[in-house]
Amino acid sequence: MKISRILPLFLCLALATGFTACDDDDDSYAELRKTERKLINNFIKYGTTVVNTEGVTLLHVDPITVKSQEAFERDTITDVSRNEYVLFSGSGLYMQIVRRGTGEVLKEGESTPVICRYTEYNLSADSIQTTNRSLLALTSPDVMNVTNTYGVLTGTFQSGMMCSVYGSSVPTSWLVPLQYIRLGRQTTPDDEIALVRIIAPSSVGNSSQSSYVYPCFYEISYQRGR
Repeated sequence: MKISRILPLFLCLALATGFTACDDDDDSYAELRKTERKLINNFIKYGTTVVNTEGVTLLHVDPITVKSQEAFERDTITDVSRNEYVLFSGSGLYMQIVRRGTGEVLKEGESTPVICRYTEYNLSADSIQTTNRSLLALTSPDVMNVTNTYGVLTGTFQSGMMCSVYGSSVPTSWLVPLQYIRLGRQTTPDDEIALVRIIAPSSVGNSSQSSYVYPCFYEISYQRGR
């Protein structure tokens, strides 16, 4: 289990816009993708722990058990006790449903605001890259507007950290879980909003991932907006 550190916010912003996994003059895109796959495989094998300078754990991920997409589609369950993630073979995205949530799945033809709180961990930098769970961003969750058009999900960030750092386009990796979770609001003490964990390769990642070819891990909660 490796111990890593959290980057200060100003470094996170610089990294998001200027990070490169390898020297573009020396490495081809294919080599960058090969490096990316190695990073993901190591993350799955070993997990990670991120602590701050006071020794407080900010993120902990145990070694991951991989479930096939075929098996997942039979029950749409990931066993959290086994730290199980489903691998979507077509995209290379890994997903764990920690909580399915309260409310209903986004219906065909429906458009709704979705409130998200998240932590983004850069596997290449071995550090938390951005988060809106810090004290600085506590009152400013990310808000995206999501539409289901004939089963195709699209989204636009309206406000928040992801919007300010990467732009308004919602990464595909953030939209995939909406096919399987319920969107609602916490109206009783027993209600729990949806929570997922994903490993997103650059092909389904944010604008910085796409440009510089590196994978990210996300923990994201989803809550229906008003």
